[in-house]
Amino acid sequence: MIFLNNLYAIFRKELESYLLSPFFYIIAAFFWLIAGFFFWFILNNLIQNVAQIEQQGGLTAGVDLASEFLNSYFNVIISLLLVMLPALSMGLYSEERKRGTLELLSTSPITNWLVALGKLLSVVAIFTILWLPLVIYQIIAFSASQPPIEIGVVLLANAGVFLFATAVLSLGMFISSLSEHAILAYILTFIVVVIFWSLDILSNSVGAPLSDLLSYLSLFKGYTPFLSGMLKTDTVFLFLSYIIAGIFLTTQSIEALRK
Repeated sequence: MIFLNNLYAIFRKELESYLLSPFFYIIAAFFWLIAGFFFWFILNNLIQNVAQIEQQGGLTAGVDLASEFLNSYFNVIISLLLVMLPALSMGLYSEERKRGTLELLSTSPITNWLVALGKLLSVVAIFTILWLPLVIYQIIAFSASQPPIEIGVVLLANAGVFLFATAVLSLGMFISSLSEHAILAYILTFIVVVIFWSLDILSNSVGAPLSDLLSYLSLFKGYTPFLSGMLKTDTVFLFLSYIIAGIFLTTQSIEALRK
């Protein structure tokens, strides 16, 4: 019970700091505006392309417009998240360092694991708030789709985004614990995430078994099965490993301040 009370206290403190910050609303406005624009742009283009093909008599079978939209839209959104997620995590610990409160936090009776977990849960909650309007977009797009898309495919695609976002935020939290400069934390997190995202491409330039390892560690390759409606235990394990690694490295970074 004490564990949950302390966890909730940290979670609420961090969540309130986000919701009371003008920076959060700037990020939210940017994300919703760009996501809304691409929702309209991609859907409109797909509908126009299908209509044009029908007019030319080139459409001989039904087009799975919903699946085409799901793949195109989520690929764009994931690219947008590569830019946005580091902005959410960059201040998790760097602001504590800047204010000089990180040393107090590291010597408090609350364990570093608990603090890191509370901070991560709070920023994941913030991401969930940002993601909710996109769920509404999807309901609008898929409710009238013909042929209808399987709900399981949509749920898995969203689950993949959630796991991907949590993994990136966990890694970003660790990098935030290394510097008091939030902008530097953002830049380093972005670089690290892009590298992990591109490992599948880098694996093509090396030989086995290193190529197999790099390919497996790729965030892109780990996310792709979810977008295809496939639930694979190894990809779930990959994202959970990134999440746990981020928390573990964060606690070790803070623990170093005790010494």
